Amino acid sequence: MCSVEQNPIFRDLSAEDPDPEVTEVESLCMNCHANGMTRLLLTRIPYYKNVVLMSFSCEECGYQNNEIQPGGAYAEFGVRWKLHVEQPADLNRQVVKSDYTRVRIPELDFEIPAQSQKGEVTTVEGIIARAVAGLTQDQASRRAEHPAAAEQIDAFVRRLQGARQLDKRWTLELEDASGNCFVENPEAPRKDSRCERTEFTRTTDQDHMLGIFTHEEVSDAPASNPSLLTPSDPSHNTYEQLVADEVLQFPTNCPDCNAPAATNMKLTKIPYFKEVVIMATVCDACGHRTNEVKSGGGVEEKGVRFEVRVASRDDFSRDILKSETCSMEIPELELEVGGRALGGRFSTAEGLLRATAAQLRTSPAWGTRGGRPPVYRGSWTPWRRSWSASAR
Repeated sequence: MCSVEQNPIFRDLSAEDPDPEVTEVESLCMNCHANGMTRLLLTRIPYYKNVVLMSFSCEECGYQNNEIQPGGAYAEFGVRWKLHVEQPADLNRQVVKSDYTRVRIPELDFEIPAQSQKGEVTTVEGIIARAVAGLTQDQASRRAEHPAAAEQIDAFVRRLQGARQLDKRWTLELEDASGNCFVENPEAPRKDSRCERTEFTRTTDQDHMLGIFTHEEVSDAPASNPSLLTPSDPSHNTYEQLVADEVLQFPTNCPDCNAPAATNMKLTKIPYFKEVVIMATVCDACGHRTNEVKSGGGVEEKGVRFEVRVASRDDFSRDILKSETCSMEIPELELEVGGRALGGRFSTAEGLLRATAAQLRTSPAWGTRGGRPPVYRGSWTPWRRSWSASAR
């Protein structure tokens, strides 16, 4: 058998790449209905995420169009952002919004519904500028045909321009069911005093909007391919098999470059605690490595809080099991690692500190390239889930 070199599907965005692997597709121009050319580039913006860049151009009429689409997995939860715009610096905050981001300004009774605009990387002021441009593009003909409606739009545009000039304080609210939405924190790593971020569980309708369905909802799955839901071997993927086998390996995709990779999974028992599932993924294409620990049992009735005083070097060697929902705080350093940050880990006190420092070095103040970075007082926000969510 001949070996085939695997390259990352999403490469770093760089002008030095000699072969960016641009895909060209002949497509219809929506302006003159002639044949144009669409170019697709799968790339990875440093410290952001995997994206698909699309560029269309028509030689007949000169029409051009550019779009950006996320190339990664949806987050496990939806996200809501609430920014209190009080200073001119707030207008310059970076905002990343996907196709499923809903934008609201309650003070102006203004809303941009989800899926009404394409995803983009912009600023707070850019959101208002795009809204003003969209409202005023047909005002010339509207004033001639519908003068009353044109006057109402002009009045509302003046209110938007007032918000753009920051005549008074206002609030920007973003809601994204996909979880791929972000607002920059210019004060990072300190806590953002004017911006709040909360997560929410998606409804069934929102899951369907994103194309997420359960096996029960796919009614024709058993008829078309029963093996998708029912294993042929009764002992296949059972709990007993996980206990008996030493290491299970199954194919998946790299959470960083999306190239084919293999994930190893092992069920083990931590002494004096419980059984856990250890998963590790190594990508041969880009070298990305992930390891994660998940509980092998159910959720306990009550939460638990541990306080460890590190007084000697021996305390750094204490074994620590950190779950996905575990938060960590070091008051002396004013450091707070939020829930689901760093993923689940079975490590030591020193190992957690090293992992936190490593992600701080690779994650800038306004985003991250992958995973869930540590959060200083809730200021930084993760972009992508770790392996467990991206391979679901």
